[in-house]
Amino acid sequence: MQQDLHSPSLPLARRRWLQQALLCALPGAAPHAWAQAGAASPLGPACLDRSDWPAFAARHLQADGRIVDFDTPRQQSTSESQSYGLFFSLVHGDRAAFRRILDWTVANLCDGQPDRRLPAWQWGRRDDGGWGVIDANPASDADLWIAYALLEAGRLWQQPAYTALARQMLVLVIREEVVRLPGLGAMLLPWPRSVGKGPVWRLNASYMPLPLLRRLAAENPAGPWSEIAQNTVRMVAATSPHGFVPDWCAWSEARQAFVTDPEKGAEGSYDAIRVYLWAGMTATGDTGRAPLLHSLYGPRALLQSTGRVAERVDTATGTVRGDGPPGFSAALLPYLRALGHEQLVQARLAFVNLRTAAGQPLLPYYERMLLLFGRGWLEGHFAFDASGRLQPNPAPPCPANA
Repeated sequence: MQQDLHSPSLPLARRRWLQQALLCALPGAAPHAWAQAGAASPLGPACLDRSDWPAFAARHLQADGRIVDFDTPRQQSTSESQSYGLFFSLVHGDRAAFRRILDWTVANLCDGQPDRRLPAWQWGRRDDGGWGVIDANPASDADLWIAYALLEAGRLWQQPAYTALARQMLVLVIREEVVRLPGLGAMLLPWPRSVGKGPVWRLNASYMPLPLLRRLAAENPAGPWSEIAQNTVRMVAATSPHGFVPDWCAWSEARQAFVTDPEKGAEGSYDAIRVYLWAGMTATGDTGRAPLLHSLYGPRALLQSTGRVAERVDTATGTVRGDGPPGFSAALLPYLRALGHEQLVQARLAFVNLRTAAGQPLLPYYERMLLLFGRGWLEGHFAFDASGRLQPNPAPPCPANA
């Protein structure tokens, strides 16, 4: 007897596995081909699960628009958390949440002046017991995601005010966070120029997702974004000798080369996991996708040889330590799909589904955000085209009878 994929009696992990298996088994359907073409899912828009974003919002999104990381002593909110909240409220068509998140970000992280001040990266309980900005320096990855979400909200929702605000932010980003490094060219610093100093410039590959850079380049062809994208691909190749990318690296003016980060060393872990995620979500038509995936063979090789996802890697030697948390496996789902390793996709998906099923301990903020990206992309809630434009597919909950 055929089993109803949406039967309440069928365990959640099993339902999701069967849905993915059905998707991959459709005649002539390449994995995720519908998303690359911008078409509807072969399963139909009514059959995509939407549990991750509502569950995340119910836990972390306050009524005033602040996204809280409850696993930190300061109960902090960051410009990163706000930026991801904007992105996923856009993906799921939640205009009210988008507006609330934006309003809180502008009022509390930009001091009400988003045309003059980039968002402070950290807000929470201060040492004096009060609440407010803890570190006023901006973080460039969050700034890119906020600007991107505003650009796409302006386009998809036909809201010129969002587009105008995005352009104002990008002027500030170029002025304050983009530099021309001797011997390299344009690059995005992780922080303002007032913080980043040469002759050894610290950099972070996870701050520069190719889809975002492509969208910014399309918006401003005369800007630095295409060059930054090219240099990002170059940076990943130069700093991943064993197929694993470090959390941090640096550019040496004296050596005219990428070098080990002087403070964090060659370790790849909680920052670097996003580099594989961004590479996997990059559209097939993007010229940087294949070189990135070629450089980042480490996690795939480790999974094939040992079945492990490492928590920490010495990228200089390839030595791994610890087992990565469930969020790491979620982040690797698009990467493994992009590499064409469907058995590894299904194995990691089953592991993630098992660890996030009802009755399991809640994942912390960062892992849940990786889950929103990794499993959300795999389930087809969103994709990026070769120009970096967002292709949302905000499907309603699955019906009782498919």
